[in-house]
Amino acid sequence: MLLLVAAAAPTALDKLKQIPPAFWMKVGIAVLALVVAVIVVRKLAGTNKVILAVVGLIILSAIGFNWIYERSEPAWATPVVEKLAGFFPTKGTQNKNHDPAKP
Repeated sequence: MLLLVAAAAPTALDKLKQIPPAFWMKVGIAVLALVVAVIVVRKLAGTNKVILAVVGLIILSAIGFNWIYERSEPAWATPVVEKLAGFFPTKGTQNKNHDPAKP
């Protein structure tokens, strides 16, 4: 009786085979990105902190403004981008407000 129950239970290998390859590709990319980020941060650790902070702020601002303008933000950032989109121009509002007949 115990052997029948043990034989019917799926093994860990069977469960891993059911996971789609796209998931493993995403996990691999995430691990690679983490490794690259750690290497880059270690290389930048010896630089001037003020310059590093300014460059980081410029990069993050460019990404944020692009998300607001294009409305191409990831799902986790939608609540913040939704609120900020009321203050900054977006692609949809730029085209609606522009009248080519008026100089």
